Amino acid sequence: MPSRPALRIPPWLRVKLPASGRCSGTARLLADLRLNTVCQSARCPNTWECFGASVATFLIMGRTCTRGCAFCNIEGGRPEPLQADEPGRISEAVRRLGLSHVVVTSVTRDDLPDGGAAHFAAVLRAIKADHPGTTTEVLTPDFGGDCAALAVVLAAGPDVFNHNLETVPRLYPAIRPQADYAQSLDVLRAARDISPGLRVKSGIMVGLGETNEEVRDVIRDLHDAGCDIVTVGQYMRPSMAHPEVERYVRPEVFEEYAAFGRSLGVPHMFCAPLVRSSYNAALFAPKAEDLP
Repeated sequence: MPSRPALRIPPWLRVKLPASGRCSGTARLLADLRLNTVCQSARCPNTWECFGASVATFLIMGRTCTRGCAFCNIEGGRPEPLQADEPGRISEAVRRLGLSHVVVTSVTRDDLPDGGAAHFAAVLRAIKADHPGTTTEVLTPDFGGDCAALAVVLAAGPDVFNHNLETVPRLYPAIRPQADYAQSLDVLRAARDISPGLRVKSGIMVGLGETNEEVRDVIRDLHDAGCDIVTVGQYMRPSMAHPEVERYVRPEVFEEYAAFGRSLGVPHMFCAPLVRSSYNAALFAPKAEDLP
């Protein structure tokens, strides 16, 4: 049986390239400092907008992931050795870009005893030492459910902790086969328990075959896990080798997701087609007057 034709990208997902030359300047700066970004590795549709605003999400611990999530464009394989000078290079990028809020994520490093937690902490400490007025956000893997590793990251004092569920539990075997939905929820709960004043964040993509009711169930689970910030965005196929988009969710449906989360009591619902986990993350960072 022939496969159905691929869905056409709707107009609300078509991104115009900016005229500003700052995009290439940001890319050159990152290359000069030998830094990776999830913006480039994951082929984020907002890369040109963010780079044009001198904003980037740093991808630490190399560009090779030890897992193989079906939706992701980051390559798998043998990971690279950790680079001891990476925290300092990120701190220098923060200075050159003039960032007031820094988002740091990583590939998953199941090969490391602590999953890379100590390296996350070193990056946070470098940023905080050199830029004391800057807020920080980490988007971490699940550390295999190791709460001790999680505690190492949180002891370094991020202002926002993010760990994404990515999709609904029914789709985990196909989309996120090496992860566990319940374990990811446990990571979010543990972050709340370890650091009660921390802003906890998570998100999912839609368009992978889930139903709207399943999306609402995930939002409910995230509320129950203590999330302050929930993001929902449209899955975009990075290449022909990735799963097809099963549906393009209309903007008004994203508004309904946001309204549902707010009705449960989630303080910050950020739901729109082009929303990504770290897109406009500074909007939800604690203000200086909110920090201890």
